[in-house]
Amino acid sequence: MALPLVSLQEDLKELRETFRRGKTRSLGWRKAQLRSLLRLLSEQEDQIFAVLREDLGKHQAEAYRDEIGVLEKSLRYSLSHIKKWMAPKKRQLPLAFFPARAQVLPEPLGLILIFSAWNFPLALSLEPLIGAISAGCVAVIKPSEHAPATSSFLATAIPKYMDNKTIKVIEGGAPVAEQLLQEKWDKIFFTGSNQIGRIVMSAAAKHLTPVTLELGGKCPVVLDSQLSSSDTEMAIKRIVSAKWGCCIGQACLAIDYVLVEEKLASTLIDLLKKYIKRTYGENPAESKITAKIVNKHHFNRLRNLLEEPGVSASVVHGGSVDEEKLFIQPTILLDPPLTSQLMTQEIFGPLLPIVTLKNIQDSIEFISSRPKPLAIYVFTKDELLKRRILSETSSGSVTFNDVLVQYLADELPFGGVGGSGIGSYHGKFSFDTFSHEKAVLRRSFFFEPGARYPPWNDFKLKFIRLLYSFDYFGVVLLLLGLKK
Repeated sequence: MALPLVSLQEDLKELRETFRRGKTRSLGWRKAQLRSLLRLLSEQEDQIFAVLREDLGKHQAEAYRDEIGVLEKSLRYSLSHIKKWMAPKKRQLPLAFFPARAQVLPEPLGLILIFSAWNFPLALSLEPLIGAISAGCVAVIKPSEHAPATSSFLATAIPKYMDNKTIKVIEGGAPVAEQLLQEKWDKIFFTGSNQIGRIVMSAAAKHLTPVTLELGGKCPVVLDSQLSSSDTEMAIKRIVSAKWGCCIGQACLAIDYVLVEEKLASTLIDLLKKYIKRTYGENPAESKITAKIVNKHHFNRLRNLLEEPGVSASVVHGGSVDEEKLFIQPTILLDPPLTSQLMTQEIFGPLLPIVTLKNIQDSIEFISSRPKPLAIYVFTKDELLKRRILSETSSGSVTFNDVLVQYLADELPFGGVGGSGIGSYHGKFSFDTFSHEKAVLRRSFFFEPGARYPPWNDFKLKFIRLLYSFDYFGVVLLLLGLKK
């Protein structure tokens, strides 16, 4: 259902007018909104747990770890740094500009549109909003219709806690998204699939609107067989927790497949089975600690991946499905066909292919021959392999000997490259994403070298050459007539 055109235009007019009046530019407004968001998370925690449980079946611990806690951490970080981020930064000028001063002044971009995703429906709505508020922008959030309980919660809670003349939530499905994309924005921030990202970018191009696209990709794990048995066990424990304990694999940063040498494959499979059982019990569907597949459409998509010719025969663990509960058992596949959709499309679910190699160094060619992933995870102590991964592959991030934790680092940018995304955010990078760095130069009327103006002659040419080569001693000699 589309929005009433008059209502949408009135909302956008109010946001633009509020921004034009400069209300959002003050440090006081920005901090007040961030504190209100912190209060919302604290006072509405139980309700947030409830809606995330309803939409995705998330356990409270997972919901706090991946959504509420992440946001509270980001809010506190921004509150402690925002004054410094806002301050003009002095810049050096060549002596030729004397007397002059220069600085870079961050200014808010203006009216922001935030499209969030359903897998982390709270965090992926509010994390970019933190950056937009910190930068001094006004914003519209379009939550995902595939997480309806969380979308409704945001639409109800945000107006109660936030400045409704500067921040609005607009609910709806694809028709509403299409309608919003027809409008002119100062920035569009989108989290979602590569396919929809192309649509967003195409629509933004009509207005020359800048975009940040947080997409996905097939994030690999590289597991070195040279690790000790204890290090290997720790690696497997982290892999199991990250793959099936983070929205049951429905995450852009989730592990998509594991690259391992042939000789380690059987050990890897045995350890994966061991830690799946230890973590999720004999029957994960009854454990009540794992999330569910978000809806029937995605459930059927994953089931079709499993039933593709050649894929089902590669299942070495799991594979059972429960359509009524929208649950698919943690599933391990060994050497599925590389041309299958399982190995060419982002999985976004609890299926884990293992691809065997003759030598772990071959993982570099395997990764670099495919679209650039959002993240690469490498479990190794081999410094040569680490250097080769960094220099011979391209990805949004590389994490050695762990999985997913880079997302929590406020000092690191989070974003993709190529098909896995455009732009980045988190911490200061969020502030920068919604800001324009305006160059400011101030000059005096005192002193003006005649060589900057026509009519030209050889003396002026020499003077300009010396200035551009920073040969200020030569300039002095030229002016004194001591240099030809």
